[in-house]
Amino acid sequence: MANTTVKGALAIHGQNPQFLIETVIRNRIYESTYWKEHCFALTAESLIDKAIEVKYIGGVYGNQRPTEFICLLLKLLQIQPEKEILVEYLRADEFKYLRALAAIYIRLTFRAVDVYELLEPLLKDYRKLRNRNMAGYTLTFMDEFVYSLLTEERVCDIILPRLAKRQVLEENGEIGPRKSRLLAAMQGESDDEGEKSDSKSDRSSISGSRNSRSRSNSPANSFRSRSESRSKSRSRTPSEAGSRYVSRSPSRSISRSPSPDRSSNHNMAIDD
Repeated sequence: MANTTVKGALAIHGQNPQFLIETVIRNRIYESTYWKEHCFALTAESLIDKAIEVKYIGGVYGNQRPTEFICLLLKLLQIQPEKEILVEYLRADEFKYLRALAAIYIRLTFRAVDVYELLEPLLKDYRKLRNRNMAGYTLTFMDEFVYSLLTEERVCDIILPRLAKRQVLEENGEIGPRKSRLLAAMQGESDDEGEKSDSKSDRSSISGSRNSRSRSNSPANSFRSRSESRSKSRSRTPSEAGSRYVSRSPSRSISRSPSPDRSSNHNMAIDD
């Protein structure tokens, strides 16, 4: 009874949900200690606590021993929680292994349209994930894990059901075109560069007007203009200088030369 699917569960891809995991691996899970001790009588709510304690993802390791991650995945297939609960698992940003568990369950059981709509937003999650396999521990990331779910045929030692290509769904009008984050980022950078160039041109024009004003009002230029005006006032033409001295010479000659009356009177005094 502990290994049977919950009563009233719906068939997934025309078969029992637990059969999505291969028979050999499924029997290994049933025989494992973790399944017997920690997965017994789990519900959709109590499974969250177990998923939070998971430290790595993966299928089997060592001597075909199942990981805790795949044991909880089989338990989800057995109890078959509602779609709203799985969406809440995905929204739990602080619990990355719970999100990874929900992502692989959605990939196994949901329709292709729902898979793309729910998993593509996770491509923006770049957090690290530990992966345990037959070779030991490896490092991966959440976006790489989700991308492998969307593109590869086998993940965590599980053969994934066939997934319709996104292009086919777009041509049939079942899903909208995917928005490229890289293209949006490049467009945002181009807009920012245009704004920066406009601001630089405005700044250069303002600085140029300020420099012209500062040059016209600088002390050196004012000093030069003053010196030039003084040199112009001091350098006069010879004609101007001659007329100036000529006008003074007659007055001086008249004042120095004796008057005719005085000279006649002096001669008369001598004669007397």
